[in-house]
Amino acid sequence: MKYIDIHCHLNLEQFDLDYKEAISRAKEKEVGMIIVGTNLKTSEKAIKIAEENENIWAIVGLHPTEIPCEAFDYDAYKKLAQHNKVVGIGECGFDYFRQGFENKAAQQEVFEKQIAIANEVKKPLMLHLRSGLKPGENAYKDALEVIKNHAKVHGDAHFFTGSWEEGKQFLDLGFRLSFTGVITFARNYDEIIKNTPLNMIMSETDAPFVAPEPHRGERNEPAYVIEVAHKIAEIKGETLEKTLPHLIDNAKKLFSI
Repeated sequence: MKYIDIHCHLNLEQFDLDYKEAISRAKEKEVGMIIVGTNLKTSEKAIKIAEENENIWAIVGLHPTEIPCEAFDYDAYKKLAQHNKVVGIGECGFDYFRQGFENKAAQQEVFEKQIAIANEVKKPLMLHLRSGLKPGENAYKDALEVIKNHAKVHGDAHFFTGSWEEGKQFLDLGFRLSFTGVITFARNYDEIIKNTPLNMIMSETDAPFVAPEPHRGERNEPAYVIEVAHKIAEIKGETLEKTLPHLIDNAKKLFSI
């Protein structure tokens, strides 16, 4: 395993017909991956795919935008969380952009329940944080408060798009920051990547979403994490020989893989 995609969704319908082929392409490139659940069904599918493949793991949880569609079953998710191929809980947190700030209370309740599971099984959190458009609708600020009050584990701020001030607060709590293919075509996050220590940064695709250059407009897939990893090295001014082992080691340490 030379590369790792710490957050992808081969369990979603976009991969229903060819997820095995996507896995084969990733394996050819020496890419391992963690498949992340968005609800109970996709969490179960993530585990099934992980069971069938080496260097593939699963994370189970209820995405904030799925809360209106599914009542959170604590016992069901806790049972999945204890599976030996499950390496984390999530993706969980706040989404004020698609779900709405008015649903903050419901989102926080489910977030805290997933943190409780993570504390029980001693596995890290995979955070989904997306702020709203209005002042005060800051998902990062609210998540930091919840984490400080409830979490006994570390985790990853997936698809990080916050400020460096917010990023540093997550780092100070022992959380990692991960970045997607957006960094290959947008310069908004260069300073954050430069500031993030090499032992606290991770690479992901969020496939099937946000394909990196030169694949923009295509369906994203785990093999494309190579472009993300190389861009992280470029932005940080480091060699691939130094950067790539850190990206693997960071994932291994956080997710105990």
